[in-house]
Amino acid sequence: MPDLYAALKRYWGYDSFRPMQERIIQSLLAGSDAAVIMPTGGGKSLCYQLPALVLGQTVVVISPLIALMQDQVAQLGDMGIPAAVLNSTQPADEQRAVMRAATQGAFRLLYLSPERLARPDTIAWLARVPLAFFAIDEAHCISEWGHEFRPEYRQLSSLRQHFPGKPIAAFTASATKRVRHDILEQLRLHEPHKYIASFHRANLRYVTHQCDKEEHARLLPAALRFYQGESVIVYAPTIALVEGTVDSLADRHIAAVPYHGQMETATRRRNQERWMNDEVRVLVGTIAFGLGINKPAVRAVIHTSLPKSIEQYYQEAGRAGRDGLPADCVMLWQPKDAGLLAYFIDQLKDPDEKQRAWQRYHAVRRFVESEQCRHLQICSHFGQTPKWARCEMCDVCGSVPEWLTAAPERLPRKKKRKPKSVVLERPREAPKPPPISQPRPAARPAPPAAGSAPGAELVAFFKEWRRRTAERAAVPAYVVLSDAALEDLCRKQPSNLRELLAVNGFGERKAELYGSEIFAAFEAFRHGARAAPREAAQTSPAEETLRLLAEGKTFAEIGELRGRQPATVVNMVADLVEKGRLPYRMEWVGEENHGRIEETVRRLGSQWLKPLREALPPEITYEQIRLVVAFVRSQTPIAGVPAAT
Repeated sequence: MPDLYAALKRYWGYDSFRPMQERIIQSLLAGSDAAVIMPTGGGKSLCYQLPALVLGQTVVVISPLIALMQDQVAQLGDMGIPAAVLNSTQPADEQRAVMRAATQGAFRLLYLSPERLARPDTIAWLARVPLAFFAIDEAHCISEWGHEFRPEYRQLSSLRQHFPGKPIAAFTASATKRVRHDILEQLRLHEPHKYIASFHRANLRYVTHQCDKEEHARLLPAALRFYQGESVIVYAPTIALVEGTVDSLADRHIAAVPYHGQMETATRRRNQERWMNDEVRVLVGTIAFGLGINKPAVRAVIHTSLPKSIEQYYQEAGRAGRDGLPADCVMLWQPKDAGLLAYFIDQLKDPDEKQRAWQRYHAVRRFVESEQCRHLQICSHFGQTPKWARCEMCDVCGSVPEWLTAAPERLPRKKKRKPKSVVLERPREAPKPPPISQPRPAARPAPPAAGSAPGAELVAFFKEWRRRTAERAAVPAYVVLSDAALEDLCRKQPSNLRELLAVNGFGERKAELYGSEIFAAFEAFRHGARAAPREAAQTSPAEETLRLLAEGKTFAEIGELRGRQPATVVNMVADLVEKGRLPYRMEWVGEENHGRIEETVRRLGSQWLKPLREALPPEITYEQIRLVVAFVRSQTPIAGVPAAT
């Protein structure tokens, strides 16, 4: 067998493997099929990248996202490992060049989408490529019982037929027992070696909190101020709520960028890069954001509504704390969220799909309403039976973030014992094991490497260097240097290549690529250079909207100028009307429509939009109703009644 540790150190810059990685690699090197269930951040990609390197043949990786494939290829290139991606966005001559080079064995890793693999000409071409094995990433997408079923993944079942002698390895972070069985069956894996890591992410603190609209509006800004200076992901259920949340935070001087599927590709990519490169610490996105995102130092993931399934929640929450350090996963949900989920389930036509959706719905409701340990519930959902009953790292077990207990007017909790506020800190020394008679608490990450913690100014300086370097190369910041590697670099402060190779995450190629720049940066810092100050806050979205309205712009034009959906602009205008900051204009809805809507609002009340919509003619839109509701409420405010939703 090849010397795996030498390759790991030379190319990846690490001295040891994470749990299970070496065994998985040995299975693939031996030519076995494999099914790997490993949590987000567990190091799945190394399990197929390193065998590709040492075998000297091509591993074909099937992945659902073009951006993720491109990032991985860039990262491998930085490490000196030849890799390529083939997709329809490339010019035809570039595609032909990649295909020609692949048949000559030029690449160790070749990334394809499932749609590309389904093409007959792709199968014929791959037959001429010196293949080692196939690696299926996000393999749960092949199962109808999975939370992200993609029909194009079903076509991967033909791999065994077309390439009967080539091993197949399936990788996923979230799969129940039923989905795991479906993966094995669909891919026709032959006596696969099965590796199922624990679903217990011990460094994550799970907290679910039911709240009303007013408390919800207070808690999110309180949370983001608490995590100020740290990277945070906020998940919102709709495009309108993503954009509205970003604008609401901006009015509170909290910078955030939006991410959703209807944004222009260039804008969406730019927003993701700004967040990845630490230009903006908070990203607010729909579920379109996150698949394959590899940012280790995310300190919190906040869901602003109920997710569709426990698998979805586990995968999204699992983007926190991938560096092994403590992180918070908080769900702020309202009773209306359940109604919205039920509404969308009722729209499903296929009875089997509807049944599966209802099962996921009831599982999520049990998860948030149960008084059982959150970690225990998640492990049980995925078929794992822990030997402990309490984790000490969830709200049920009495651990909640400081910002949540400090917030005023919290709703009463069902349990009598008041949860304690716990601030998670990076450990300074290894914890002592608990007595055998006590429940085992959440495991803490290993202590940092020897030496004092790096100074904040030095870390900030190198993060700016990393951001500039990433911009020049047009890659995300983590491709240049992970957060863990950056902190270890600042802690050890190497002055030559030998010392740089002792920094975690620096292989030979990366050291050669960036060594001289890094040494020059240390020298500049010693002579007084510092990171540039952050940009000043821009004009608030509300002020910008008021200005554009005063210039005579329409809602659609404002949306175009501000990069927002028209419905988002209408919601902001309605809020400004309700708050008395903007006079209502009859021409927004027309006099006749206004009369109809106002009469219905005064008859049925202004708390909910849906009954109003059902009582009005079909040509009247939700946006028109929202504006008239704002007018009525501004004229006759009702104490204690929230704005219409």
